Amino acid sequence: MATHNPTQKAPERETFKIPIGPQHPALKEPGHFEFAVDGETVTDATVRLGYVHRGIEKGVESRTWIQGQYLVERVCGICSHVHATTYCLAVEKLAGVEAPPRAQAIRSLVAELERIHSHMLWLGVAAHEAGFDMLFMYSWRDRETVMNLLEGITGNRVNYSANILGGVKCDITPEQDAAIRAGVDYLEERTRHYLDVVQNDTMFMRRTKNVGTMTREQAEQMGVVGPTARASGVPRDIRVDAPYAAYKDFPVNVITETAGDLHARFVVRVNELFETFRLIRAILDHLPEGDLQTRVKRKIPAGETIMRIEAPRGELFYYVKSAGGETPDRVKIRTPTLPNMASVLELAVGHQLADMPMILTGIDPCFSCNDRMITVRDTHSNQRDVWTWDQLRKYGMNAAQ
Repeated sequence: MATHNPTQKAPERETFKIPIGPQHPALKEPGHFEFAVDGETVTDATVRLGYVHRGIEKGVESRTWIQGQYLVERVCGICSHVHATTYCLAVEKLAGVEAPPRAQAIRSLVAELERIHSHMLWLGVAAHEAGFDMLFMYSWRDRETVMNLLEGITGNRVNYSANILGGVKCDITPEQDAAIRAGVDYLEERTRHYLDVVQNDTMFMRRTKNVGTMTREQAEQMGVVGPTARASGVPRDIRVDAPYAAYKDFPVNVITETAGDLHARFVVRVNELFETFRLIRAILDHLPEGDLQTRVKRKIPAGETIMRIEAPRGELFYYVKSAGGETPDRVKIRTPTLPNMASVLELAVGHQLADMPMILTGIDPCFSCNDRMITVRDTHSNQRDVWTWDQLRKYGMNAAQ
């Protein structure tokens, strides 16, 4: 009969590593996650980014200032207008010109319509990841309403090209004013239904309540931005902290929640839609008269500047440098996904593997707009080309500074 030796160490539990991506049914874009699991519980997480490197930043540097505006719109199809707006505001700042008040108001109006588009698209994707395909189909059906409105204003449904250097190229006619108001009325009624579902549906609550909880201290430590931060009680919104375009004349009420879980992130984004509806009506009610554009010279004076605006996912950061010619010397873009990605890796630990798609979706990630770089490590070392959460946190916080 075998006897127990008290000095003998208990065998270590075997840990499995489960790769997800870069092509995977749970991911709509390519990203490579690797989760270490003990049973069904995640014990560690890493991510590799950079699969959609399209060279947009470098491409802008070999094109004129005007051509660059249309190229940065291709950084992200869901929020193309905010990229063009940030770029135009930065170039106008270097040129020492300011777009007319009517143009600034129209920029803000299109940005808020785009926010509706982005939030409704995200709501559908998140519902799909939760297995709630009915909500997915409804929200995407209603998203067509705002896409039709944007097409009526700009002529385009994805890359709107409403901006030009020095202003905008499209005006708001009385007919478009009436169409926008009717569309907003319809979307507001539908959003009340979505808020009721998000707050009261039993199945939905089970998938989101107390899942992926992030405290305010964690959100501030990791440099999280946008609705993800506001769901943890961080009242950070660039439209309020550093108003741009017409937001000085049309103040924004910051929507926050304190629970910090997935459910809070849903509630914040849906409630932000109501604030956007109010803002759109305010802009239409007090749309300034005047010109749509002011002249900007082909050669931008030498200098460098930064510009921040509040994209639907959070702070969008542009660094633009001019050498005094007809092309940019450097354009650097930091999108909200990069700082927010750190929270996914941190919050994954301790949760079930089945919660990972929802936790990732909770930050509304966009790999295409994030991936303009890739890390290259020494092939002679044993280090893998991955990012740990503290590396992402360090990079995101340094970039924000």
